[in-house]
Amino acid sequence: MYSHTLEYAKTLDQQDELASYRKEFYLPEEKIYMDGNSLGLLSRRAEKTLLELLDSWKVLGIDGWTEGTHPWFYLAEQLGERMAPLVGGKKSEVIATGSTTTNLHQLVSTFYRPAGKRTKILADELNFPSDIYALQSQIRLRGLTSEEHLIRVKSDDGLTLNENRIIDSMTDEVALIVLPSVLYRSGQVLDMKALTNAANDKGIPIGFDLSHSVGSIPHALHEWGVDFAFWCTYKHLNGGPGSVGGLFINERHFGKEAGLAGWFGADKTKQFDMEHTMTAASDAGAYQIGTPHVLNLAPLIGSLEMFEELGMEKIREKSLTLTKYMLDCIETELSDYSFSIGNPLDSSRGGHLLLLHEEAARICKALKAEGVIPDFRAPDGIRLAPVALYNSFEDVWQTVQILKRIMKDETYKQYPNERGVVA
Repeated sequence: MYSHTLEYAKTLDQQDELASYRKEFYLPEEKIYMDGNSLGLLSRRAEKTLLELLDSWKVLGIDGWTEGTHPWFYLAEQLGERMAPLVGGKKSEVIATGSTTTNLHQLVSTFYRPAGKRTKILADELNFPSDIYALQSQIRLRGLTSEEHLIRVKSDDGLTLNENRIIDSMTDEVALIVLPSVLYRSGQVLDMKALTNAANDKGIPIGFDLSHSVGSIPHALHEWGVDFAFWCTYKHLNGGPGSVGGLFINERHFGKEAGLAGWFGADKTKQFDMEHTMTAASDAGAYQIGTPHVLNLAPLIGSLEMFEELGMEKIREKSLTLTKYMLDCIETELSDYSFSIGNPLDSSRGGHLLLLHEEAARICKALKAEGVIPDFRAPDGIRLAPVALYNSFEDVWQTVQILKRIMKDETYKQYPNERGVVA
């Protein structure tokens, strides 16, 4: 049991092995940032490498593709190699490319081959909408209907998924499985290893959306036998708004023709031969489509340094400690105000917490007015993400105290209970 005093929170910060990394980031002045699960903060290292890449364009012009500190032509492959340890992949299995949804389209186009009885895609009803939209459109492109061919596993409570129910849904009609690693609302971490083992036993390709887990929890995609994965880099990886995504392809699929072809999927030595017969790369690079967005890759060069220095185990350890401290403070300080916890209470939670309250939209507005940056998720969710690299235990303590004051004084009632344009 933690003590619920400011002095104790400061003591925890003094003992924190990662505390020095807080100085690496530009923290909003006089604010407590609790929305790193939506958009991570800018670090000084990311700023530096962005400016370096901008300068290479300024100084080198087109020669920046092959010259300078970070030649653009090889940047996607190099950053893929550096992200590989974060997802437990081999260096050749990861590429920095596209966005979450374009990478999902690429992977479904590659792995979804409906034939005979196997025509359905297995997903879940709690997944992020963009993933569902992509799956629906891929099914339509094959002349099928999502009403019949998209299975969405039900949730008992609207917050979490039962892995056994997912496994039971892996029938001989399923051609592909696409699931989240961490649920974007409740933060539940799915048992990717068990789900992959079940899918492999049934001969069904399985992939995961790692957007809410990469940079927050460790993975072992290659070891588990996951077929593919995809993710964004602007949340826990702090790559900046619209930063380039990531893609994992298990090496056993190397040589599998990409569903969506483009010239950056070519063998690097053949790409500028300009032949109309494509010679694909022999690794994950084959699943690139278009020219890399160099300036949107640039911040990752600096941001990934911190993950390389620390390793995911230390980051995960602090994340769990931060969220446990916040849960304990919430239980003690907010017990009179009708909040409920929407995330798992054990270590199967990711890097953010979900508070439920019928006045959630109003409460989020009141928190922002008081200098705390939360995240609202309809209809009644307040997501709070104390991030290991830049949030402190004092941040957590202050956030709960401010929330308690808002509820006690009922200042949230001055705001409409509706979300903003961007929640």
